[in-house]
Amino acid sequence: MADVLLGIETSCDETSAAVLVGDGDRPELAGLAILSQDVHAVFGGVVPELASRAHLETLDAVVRRSLDEAGVPLSTVDAIAVTRGPGLVGALLVGTSYAKALGAGLGRPVIGVHHLEGHLFAPTLEDPDLQPPFVALLVSGGHTLLLDVAAWGHYRLLGQTRDDAAGEAFDKVGSLLNLGYPGGPAIERLAATGTDRFAFPRPMIKDGFDFSFSGLKTAVLHAVRAGDLNRDAADLAASFQAAVLEVLAEKVARAVELTDRRTVVLGGGVACNRALVARIGERVAPHARVAVARPRFNVDNAAMIARAGWFHWRRGTVPDAWLDADASFPLPGLVAPVGIPLPR
Repeated sequence: MADVLLGIETSCDETSAAVLVGDGDRPELAGLAILSQDVHAVFGGVVPELASRAHLETLDAVVRRSLDEAGVPLSTVDAIAVTRGPGLVGALLVGTSYAKALGAGLGRPVIGVHHLEGHLFAPTLEDPDLQPPFVALLVSGGHTLLLDVAAWGHYRLLGQTRDDAAGEAFDKVGSLLNLGYPGGPAIERLAATGTDRFAFPRPMIKDGFDFSFSGLKTAVLHAVRAGDLNRDAADLAASFQAAVLEVLAEKVARAVELTDRRTVVLGGGVACNRALVARIGERVAPHARVAVARPRFNVDNAAMIARAGWFHWRRGTVPDAWLDADASFPLPGLVAPVGIPLPR
């Protein structure tokens, strides 16, 4: 009889549940429900209190929707995976509390999953043959992380952001250009109609594997104030995006050269940017291929959490009886080269 695992994701402003079914190391996604919280667009960013309340009000219905789509009753669930962190602590508490209560009621194990490890597993939902070793770039609103993945559960930190994450920079520049929230998709659309005529900096492009986007954001601010936004918006978007993409692609290419890996995995919300995927693909070809999930699996979703949880469950990871939300939960299995601090 096939095993059933329920995944839950509430780290930010998406309430999501997913069901995986299988009897080996390649489970199939049987059900997925994602409910986005549109209220945050009014405020130009996620309001933690509103996010937590929305999760509390909708999570049970979202879980039931995923089970209905999978065609399995709650009683058949064999294990539960839930995002433990990092993320907004109030939002995480809703998900972990729900998962623990459900696990206690059903007598089932609950596996805490690191949100970024979920992003690493996301491409395997569509490409089950994808296996380490590979270089991974995780780019989202909260993180920019470059990893050498020798095996599942064994991650070597190559570089990380020293200030703004790439997705955060997209959102802030989107606000400067009056494009609303989130800024990434709007900037990508507008950039396609503009030209890269502003000489924005490429921060730290030749310096190690770390990233910094705060100075680039400031350069855009100065350009907006000095020009005519109605005239320059498309070119500002194109120039900003070109700068970010060049930095990301250059770091990834050098990581591939250093590690001699033949695959690059892209994950996180910014990996939905088609120009980024194309730029990195061109930069690492023909030495390496790029593996990236469709946008539905790159934005925050419970399918990727379930997939990472499935790995730990099948590997025999003992559930943590004291599982709790942790906004700065460290990535399990992460090691850093000497002198590089581990990200939280």
